[in-house]
Amino acid sequence: MAKISILLVGLWLLGSWTGLLDAEYMEYKDPKRSIDTWVEDLISRMTLEEKIGQMLQIERKYASADLLKKYFIGSVMSEGGSIPAPQASAETWINMVNEFQKGSLSTRLGIPTFYGIDAVHGHNTVYKATIFPHNIGLGATREPQLVKKIGAATALEVRATGIQYVYAPCIAVCRDPRWGRCYESYSEDPKLVQAMTEIIPGLQGDIPDNLPKGVPFISGKEKVLACAKHYVGDGGTINGIDENNTVIDRDGLMRIHMPGYFSSISKGVATIMVSYSSWNGVKLHAHHDLITGFLKNTLHFKGFVISDFEGIDRITSPPHANITYSIEAGVSAGIDMFMVPKLYIEFIDDLTMLVKNKYIPMSRIDDAVRRILWVKFMMGIFENPFADYSLVRYLGIQDHRQLAREAVRKSMVLLKNGESADKLLLPLPKKVPKILVAGSHADNLGYQCGGWTIEWQGVSGNNLLKGTTILRAVKNTVDPETRVVYKENPDVEFVKSNGFSYAIVVVGEHPYAEMHGDNMNLTIPDPGYETITNVCGAIKCVVIIISGRPVVIEPYVGLIDALVAAWLPGSEGQGVADVLFGDYGFTGKLPRTWFKTVDQLPMNVGDPHYDPLFPFGFGLFTKPTKGFYSA
Repeated sequence: MAKISILLVGLWLLGSWTGLLDAEYMEYKDPKRSIDTWVEDLISRMTLEEKIGQMLQIERKYASADLLKKYFIGSVMSEGGSIPAPQASAETWINMVNEFQKGSLSTRLGIPTFYGIDAVHGHNTVYKATIFPHNIGLGATREPQLVKKIGAATALEVRATGIQYVYAPCIAVCRDPRWGRCYESYSEDPKLVQAMTEIIPGLQGDIPDNLPKGVPFISGKEKVLACAKHYVGDGGTINGIDENNTVIDRDGLMRIHMPGYFSSISKGVATIMVSYSSWNGVKLHAHHDLITGFLKNTLHFKGFVISDFEGIDRITSPPHANITYSIEAGVSAGIDMFMVPKLYIEFIDDLTMLVKNKYIPMSRIDDAVRRILWVKFMMGIFENPFADYSLVRYLGIQDHRQLAREAVRKSMVLLKNGESADKLLLPLPKKVPKILVAGSHADNLGYQCGGWTIEWQGVSGNNLLKGTTILRAVKNTVDPETRVVYKENPDVEFVKSNGFSYAIVVVGEHPYAEMHGDNMNLTIPDPGYETITNVCGAIKCVVIIISGRPVVIEPYVGLIDALVAAWLPGSEGQGVADVLFGDYGFTGKLPRTWFKTVDQLPMNVGDPHYDPLFPFGFGLFTKPTKGFYSA
């Protein structure tokens, strides 16, 4: 009996000690401590395996709660168009994100994960989200405070789906419109791009005055982590070829392509994404001087640097030819988090080997993890790891659609208005017998929104988006007695024989993204020019160009009575009608030079050979004319 008692006491003592160990004080969980203390305490407890896991961001298709737990994965992401279900609701997105989070929180140290997505003109992957104009259109508004509001609205809609991190803004300075990402650039002018970094405090919140420069900041559960991209010179590649080589001296790089990063860092941007491209032949993903030397050591950027999608694979040609070399080059250059969507086990094994064999010092791993953890603590995800269902109501709300409509009308650039000042066509009269609306882009929300909308390359048609086409906007605006006739590509006889008072022709580019949009001739697809010729050769017409950049239009300008650059306006086409019919005036200015012929390219404001069709900053103004009803 005594032996049994001693045994029971021993088991009780063992259990007590286990309980004490379980209740061990952990500084990183003490709310009274500073972020620096939390980070250092947590890093001190982490194994190499846990540290390498934090450096990974994997694609949702290849992720699960169990997998995040097993490999200690730091982040999950959606590549372009990657969704949990067709037309997924906000709740479906939240359920997915929270499920991943459960896996992360069940690890030994309970380090939460965050989820990243391309929200580059609103929450553009998500069904029923508000789609704002692409950046080139926002550049035409010249209104940084408007862009800040768009950032705040986008943050709310992203948080409505449980997501905490967006790959925006793109602060590329597009120097050649042949580049397929030119519409993601606010302007060819670095000063205008700099001004538009005001979207960052919209996304993340206003940085406190007492925060040291370079420290990332996010102000709460209604804000998201932003990402300035693509570092650096992505918009300056030869002939605008995507992911290619930017040939420019250091002074030119600093003067043209770097200013947006100066502003982004001063506004507390949390992350910076590295460009696929090269600078003078050296891949940016392997560029120690620019990433560690300049960005981290000279500019004192304290957030984390993230690779682009499979970015380290493309250090070699062909991609993934020597992944061990690419991992060593990328980590050594100073990249902290790596988008390795699928082959993450290979990354873990190779990086583990590189560290254990002292090819990469542990201090470099600790620098990466320290930065990632700092951002995670700053954003409050340790205290509030799960998504808040109460924000679901913000997805696609009317206030955001009204903001998008305002952005659309302010982004419209009037390039021509009649043959002379006393023969203006715009604003159009609302009350006339009959109007012709023509063109491939008049009744197509997908075309209106462009690439990076629902899918990576965009979509066509009206079924997958909620919004207002330009045709619908015209019908909404004209007098009830005015008959609106839509014919996509009418012949001359139809135009002449139907007694139209005037025509609105809406044509332009089909959606594209990244290298799929690289285009050496910059003509619009057939039958765009035929539609312009058939309609404008017969009756008074206004031509609206839907495009991600200037396109060839010079041969047709003489035929056209009024010409509008509408860029890629997004879901709220009513903003186009707002200015066409005079409810508001045209105020937009060209954010980039409109060339005469592609042979002139590249051609930017200030160049010695500058001879544009319409110069940078050009835009005709009109005044609002409420109640303007007769022709």
